Amino acid sequence: MLLVVDVGNTNITLGVFRDSELLASFRLMTGIARTSDEYGLLLCDLIEHRGMKVSDIDAVIVSSVVPTIMYSFNSGVKKYLNRNPFEVKPGTKTGIKITTGNPYEIGADRIVDAVGAYEQYGGPVIVIDFGTATTYDVILEDGSFTAGITAPGIRTCAKALWQETAKLPEIEIKKPDSILAKETISSMQAGLVYGCIGQTEYIIRKIKEETGLSNMKAVATGGLGKIIADETDLIDIYDPNLTLNGLRLIYNRHKRM
Repeated sequence: MLLVVDVGNTNITLGVFRDSELLASFRLMTGIARTSDEYGLLLCDLIEHRGMKVSDIDAVIVSSVVPTIMYSFNSGVKKYLNRNPFEVKPGTKTGIKITTGNPYEIGADRIVDAVGAYEQYGGPVIVIDFGTATTYDVILEDGSFTAGITAPGIRTCAKALWQETAKLPEIEIKKPDSILAKETISSMQAGLVYGCIGQTEYIIRKIKEETGLSNMKAVATGGLGKIIADETDLIDIYDPNLTLNGLRLIYNRHKRM
């Protein structure tokens, strides 16, 4: 079995695959400082809680945008799973050709998402990840990663509202019953959710206009992406496991080389 790990700014998302079947997925918070022993024990507990054996994990692949935790995390994997994790880095052979100005600036998470979208749904495709940042990446028909747009994530915008304004409260991020809000909480929810929908639709249209590819698919992922995807016809596919499958596909390519 293969353990795939995506270390994001907010969460660490993990999945266990048997061939192409996702047997289980887990989520940890990134911002909590942990030792290698804590990471190792957590991984063992999560795997065994789902009725699997740690000894059945044959390989581990990791992508990360948080380098400060990687020594402890990788050490925990080596110590408790007895596996050397394969880390997706600039230069890793993924099947995606990066043609942006500086390919080494592209985050591992964006490359992994691009692989997942292109290999599963084909190109040209706009890959949208609703995370700490909301990213829109353009993959052409030949698999070229040709452009990327980065915007604040919906949760990042929400934190700015309640942290930078004295009287606005911390709220649950969800679609309100109506955009015509009558009180503070629903007015914040309306601004956040419908503002993100408007941003998403405009960027998708603008990408299609400037590339001349009106047939380009839009594939979305990310924890809060379902809220947005349900409210617009411009997102063709919402795939909550896009990143996990991208990691699986990269590992399989690496194994064949």
